[in-house]
Order: sequence, then C-alpha cells, then structure tokens
Amino acid sequence: MTAKTAPLLIVEDSNEDFEVLQRFLHQSPTPISIQRCISGEQALAFLSCTGDYIGQSAPRPSLIVLDLNLPGTDGREVLRQIKQDDNLKKIPVVVFTTSNNPKDIADCYRYGVNSYIIKPINFAQLKRDVQMLVDYWFEVTTLPDRFED
Repeated sequence: MTAKTAPLLIVEDSNEDFEVLQRFLHQSPTPISIQRCISGEQALAFLSCTGDYIGQSAPRPSLIVLDLNLPGTDGREVLRQIKQDDNLKKIPVVVFTTSNNPKDIADCYRYGVNSYIIKPINFAQLKRDVQMLVDYWFEVTTLPDRFED
C-alpha cells in the first residue's frame, strides 16, 4: 500500500482524540487518506452509501479504526453490523477505545474485530501505538485495493 494513498476510516466522536490520531497519521511516511465519522449512524451510512452519502465518491476504506463509546449507535453495534454485511465484512476493523472491560474485548472478538487496542493515557505511548498501527496495517499487511462483490 506504500505506493499509493491508503484509505482509512476513523469512527471517533472525540475531537481531541481524532486530532491526535490525525496528527500522528500525517507524520507517517505512508500516505494515508483519512475519512472521519463521528457517530455509529454516520459510519454505517458512509459505508453503505446511504443517507447523506448517496452517490459519494470516497474510496472504500482499507481499514476502519473504531471507537466503542459513540453517541447513538455505539461501536459494538457498528462492528456487529459491519461483520454481518457481506459487502463490508472483509474490511479490517481495529477497535481503538478507552474500554478495558473484558466483556467488551470478548464481545468485539466474537463479532469479528481484527484487533483491539486500549487507548493509552500516556502521550508517548499513544504515539508509539499509532505508529505501530500504521506500520502493521499499511506497511506489513497486504490489504486489498478494492473489495469486489
């Protein structure tokens, strides 16, 4: 994915958390195109090209970074719906959340999450974790360019 821009969808309602993620992602040598949704409903509409996203031209994300604690439809339900949809379930989803609740972790893996990362409070650790996320998903892992039906 290094030769071209990697499309990434971040589903995060916290402006502060999104801005930190965005800043670290833009520092990466890997060119990453970032789309953001701030609620579960918005993310599902974006992914299914419904509602405000009918006729959209944004590329299908190669990776989704998903917060669990979202207003309205929470991240657990977004993950469940993504992994039950034949058109979306191939997209890797990384949960990036403050929840270290063992039930949340178990539920997310049961629903099909590809990785579960607990947001560190320490700024240096957060930067390291985001860089590892980018390195792994956009440098080490081979992601499909498009998800064909």
